Amino acid sequence: MPYRIEIDESACNGYGNCVVAAPEVFDLDPVTGIATVLAGHPDDADDAAVAEAEADCPARAIRLSRP
Repeated sequence: MPYRIEIDESACNGYGNCVVAAPEVFDLDPVTGIATVLAGHPDDADDAAVAEAEADCPARAIRLSRP
């Protein structure tokens, strides 16, 4: 099922757990240290990794929205 990934930049502390869980979807901005989304609508193959990234974010800065 398609979904959109959003990062609350004011909540993100740059822990990088999302990058570890789903490096093909997330990265850390080299200047701000804040997480960025490389693929706003990831492939179905990335679903489990994206869900893990959302669950592992200690700041709860990742939100998945489904239509």
